[in-house]
Amino acid sequence: MKITTTLLGLIAAILMLGSLGCDEYGKVDQGRVVEFDKEKQTVTVIQDKAMDAQHPDYSILPAHTYTMPTERMERGADPKAGYRIKLDVDKKYVKLYNPDTQDFDELTIELIDVQKNIARDHPLVFDKEANKPKAFPVIDKDKKAITIYSERQKLLATFGVPDEYINLPDKTWDAGDEVRVYYKTEGVAIRFMNISKTDIFKK
Repeated sequence: MKITTTLLGLIAAILMLGSLGCDEYGKVDQGRVVEFDKEKQTVTVIQDKAMDAQHPDYSILPAHTYTMPTERMERGADPKAGYRIKLDVDKKYVKLYNPDTQDFDELTIELIDVQKNIARDHPLVFDKEANKPKAFPVIDKDKKAITIYSERQKLLATFGVPDEYINLPDKTWDAGDEVRVYYKTEGVAIRFMNISKTDIFKK
């Protein structure tokens, strides 16, 4: 799986960079989207140190902001933004991006329920009657509990958080889309691929 994903990523990169000209190769930035301004057409990304969508390491700061390509053929689907960077149920913590400090917050969590090996078509996370995924995260303010589904980890987890965290925006607990950006000028995307919405990378 890892080899296949890596090869597919390399092929996509070669194809995308090929049209830029042999002497004018751009640079590549891959990571998770924490902000997307549809009106201004800007995207802010936390870079993946590992450059691997299946085994990411979102640890590089500061976040990088790019203007999106204007040509429709040079861009993928609009990305979903979210502040959840990492969920580790074994170590019982969640890593969040804090837009105010532009840094990471690591929050110790109280696990309520954890279910592993939950594929994206499992009844717990997929509504067969409506033929679409169920909406996550689920915020229960009365119980001060958050339910998250990670498709990459095949993990459905419910955990408790301190009082001061329960009223944060829903996107705090959501994971942004994984994207790849090609650029030559800092902050200006030449091409934009939304990996999370490219089915071949999900398998």
